[in-house]
Amino acid sequence: MTRRTVRIAMNGVTGRMGHRQHLVRSILALREQGGLDLGNGETLWPEPVLVGRREPALRALAERHGLTEWSTDLDAVLADDTVDIYFDAQVTSARAEAITRAVHAGKHIYTEKPTAADLAGALELARLATEKGVKHGVVQDKLFLPGLLKLQRLIDGGFFGEILSVRGEFGYWVFEGDWQDAQRPSWNYRSQDGGGIVVDMFPHWEYVLHELFGRVTSVTAQVATHVPRRWDEQGKPYDATADDAAYGIFQLEGGAVAQINSSWTVRVNRDELVEFQVDGTHGSAVAGLRNCRVQHRSATPKPVWNPDIPATEPFREQWQEVPDNAEFDNGFKAQWELFLRHVVLDEPYHWDLLAGARGVQLAELGLRSAAEGRRLDVPEVTL
Repeated sequence: MTRRTVRIAMNGVTGRMGHRQHLVRSILALREQGGLDLGNGETLWPEPVLVGRREPALRALAERHGLTEWSTDLDAVLADDTVDIYFDAQVTSARAEAITRAVHAGKHIYTEKPTAADLAGALELARLATEKGVKHGVVQDKLFLPGLLKLQRLIDGGFFGEILSVRGEFGYWVFEGDWQDAQRPSWNYRSQDGGGIVVDMFPHWEYVLHELFGRVTSVTAQVATHVPRRWDEQGKPYDATADDAAYGIFQLEGGAVAQINSSWTVRVNRDELVEFQVDGTHGSAVAGLRNCRVQHRSATPKPVWNPDIPATEPFREQWQEVPDNAEFDNGFKAQWELFLRHVVLDEPYHWDLLAGARGVQLAELGLRSAAEGRRLDVPEVTL
């Protein structure tokens, strides 16, 4: 078995998502399984080079996982010809500049989203990467979650008939930080630092809707900062200037309508932190991160509205669980594997920086829709 090493500069892996999902559960998990089998007797071996601004945090992270290569000098890492891929999981405000430098250094690009602060910047990144001939991909992890993979299976099998609507509920209560520590970094709640739930979540909703149900053609949004005062990591109070809740209506190509609520100020009364209900002429489904339940029209009850008596039907019990029928790997790892195969074997891959730009566009138009109080068309983005 021949081993082929690919060196990956990983910037921002001292943060929660970069550390847990991308470093530990993706790259290190690949190493633990002996590398990525490329076929024909060849194995790809990912070699991470940790990059960041905080030397003590980088050193501690490297020591914890038995890694030897880390640096606070991004330019030096990008100048290293043995580094093949640049990965970015930094705060949004620092991302576009770092990716631009990596593209000019000839590195292939894999990045979290949003890819830039605005659509113009996101499209410029896509143009630059295309012109320089580097391969590029954007994390669109929710497409690889078991619940949505089951939903995709239902769509492919024609279960729904004509899809009429999609209803999404996402969110949980993020503590303010005064009497209990917040579960998210404080920059998420400062618009001047690139925070806000629209910027964070609308790029997710764009690719989920686009890939499963159809391109978003218009958006109507209402946003709010429900909790205007929070406490940071040092216990100091600050003004929350970014939106912490968003309520969106999305018209989809083909006629279906999607409604998605996103909130960091909601207490969970559902089975999973995100759920999508899809209703069609032949059946409906409710999909979360891992599970998916269905109700076919042949098994649909006939409820009658009567507010004068208690509900007589156990509605939740009338749905059927969709079986796994497959083994599901970590969604982040699954997409990393596809991108690595794209880089070394030139296999097809379409979740690129242009797809990332669509997410930035939807977030930008969502905020504008809320500010102007009107529905906005979502033009197709092209280079």
